[in-house]
Amino acid sequence: MFKILDRYIMKKFLGTFFYSLVLLISIIIVFDIQEKLDDFIEKKAPFEAILFDYYLNFAPYYANMFMFLFIFISVIFFTSKLAGNSEIIAILSAGISFRRMLVPYFESAAILALLSFFLSAYVIPPANEIRLNFENIYVNNPYNNSDRNIHRQTDPNTYVYMQNYVTSSNIGYKFSWEKFDGKVLKEKLMSDYIAWDSTKNKWTINNYYIRYLNGETDSVVTGRKMDTTLAILPTDFNQRLEQIETLSSPELHDYIDEQRRRGSDNIETFLVESYKRIAFPFACFILTLIGVTLSCKKVRGGIGINLGIGLALSFSYILFMQVFCEFAKGTSLPPLLAVWIPNIIYTIIGVVLYFKAPK
Repeated sequence: MFKILDRYIMKKFLGTFFYSLVLLISIIIVFDIQEKLDDFIEKKAPFEAILFDYYLNFAPYYANMFMFLFIFISVIFFTSKLAGNSEIIAILSAGISFRRMLVPYFESAAILALLSFFLSAYVIPPANEIRLNFENIYVNNPYNNSDRNIHRQTDPNTYVYMQNYVTSSNIGYKFSWEKFDGKVLKEKLMSDYIAWDSTKNKWTINNYYIRYLNGETDSVVTGRKMDTTLAILPTDFNQRLEQIETLSSPELHDYIDEQRRRGSDNIETFLVESYKRIAFPFACFILTLIGVTLSCKKVRGGIGINLGIGLALSFSYILFMQVFCEFAKGTSLPPLLAVWIPNIIYTIIGVVLYFKAPK
């Protein structure tokens, strides 16, 4: 009997979820085509590129984004129908406990959580790279780096600084380069600007002077031009923040370690993205628990009330996710805590609703 019940609930859960998600993604694609059609025509985007490079990679990105909302809606919708048809009363009357009835719900949630993690960690990043490259060519305007007072650590003893960097010409102004021996400054270079030489794959330092600090015998060297290699490349300044979404989880971890070594100012952004890929799949379990406990009781008026409450809770949950993630990027709130706070809050809500649910 348990296997029959489990298959029945899982079929209802997953069937409702995938049907509603495919319907939503289809609607989103239609609106996106309407919004970007002028850009496609103006920039002469090939039909094959629109279909395969953009929308084929567009669909999994937005499907994963809206997955949690539609898990909640699906659970509310079909569980309310079960309750309205007195099927839940029949299940409990047959001697099956409410806790046991939750097993197929959580098995379905586990499938969707694993799917979400696999998509966000390994499938969507390379798909995002193709999609964003398409957008940069046929939709977006050229990217300009607006950062000021840029600091980088290229190795444990070397630091570089530039006042600003112009991506269109690959030139960094008011450049300086400092080398340390432990905590002691041993060499400092200052330059009007540096420029990337694509033919040599090197940086050209213009109008520079170098001061060597050797205790009592400091010396200074000046010059007009000098070619050098640095552990930074123009691509480090040409990337939009969303480019981190093109990195798989192992690549993202390596990138975070590299940015830490370089002393990057926006390391929290990368940490938030890394923690989200683990924390967000847990939303599948939390929203499933809340959805079942909210909708397992037969109420007068049908599923409308349950669906309304469910939508309010799910939207507030997604809002909390986004708000706390943004807090972590701009405040002293630790990124790991910020990403998990919504899960903690709504887990408590789910547990309270579980104990109040009719059994």
